Amino acid sequence: VSVCKCAPSAVSSTKYNFLLTRDYSKHAKHTHAERKYMSDSESDSDLEWIGRRGESDFWRRKIRTFHGILDLNKDGVISFDDFKILAERFINLGHLQQEDIQKFQDLVKDLWEKQWGEINPYNLVTVEKYLDTMHHVLNDKILVRKAHSFLPYLFKAIDKDGSGAISVEEFKLFFEVLGLKEQDAILAFRAIDSNGDGKISQKEFVKHGRDFFLTEDEDRISKYFWGPLADH
Repeated sequence: VSVCKCAPSAVSSTKYNFLLTRDYSKHAKHTHAERKYMSDSESDSDLEWIGRRGESDFWRRKIRTFHGILDLNKDGVISFDDFKILAERFINLGHLQQEDIQKFQDLVKDLWEKQWGEINPYNLVTVEKYLDTMHHVLNDKILVRKAHSFLPYLFKAIDKDGSGAISVEEFKLFFEVLGLKEQDAILAFRAIDSNGDGKISQKEFVKHGRDFFLTEDEDRISKYFWGPLADH
């Protein structure tokens, strides 16, 4: 089996900063349609489509990017250990309630078993396998509703003061746990902070985090949610 060794991003910091700063200015004032889309985060309207999703090179770049984040030791594959260690990093921040910790751990285990099967050291997920599975999930109206149910736990883990909204400092913590750069966190936060008040609500966080996996629209600001995109 061939294993892709794609780097999480080959985009230069200067180029990424320029592109994001340019796009941020474009998205600083959201259109009526964008505001309505944001307000519908609890609805199923974004799951209604005609035809198949996940056919664009842009969507594949995003999924490769996320595979690179999950691949903690950068060996080209992800394992349940990668899932477990990353979850523990968020738990070890110390901001999740004990009840949420257990639910989060159970969810991570359940997601792995439903998407990848048995938990063992030989069950490894290459980029190609990850792309195929996520393409299937994206086009299954039942699976797609549950695929990103981990996002609220990530939010709670970085919401240090439990206010229900995160600051740029807390978002930088999010990127730090993911192994991403602080400067990229600042730029992504500015793009995602829809009203410019210096806070991102849980609703916004979950909406953009989920939208990253669902949309093939290159103009959506959710493309910055998980940092710079892989080139290929």
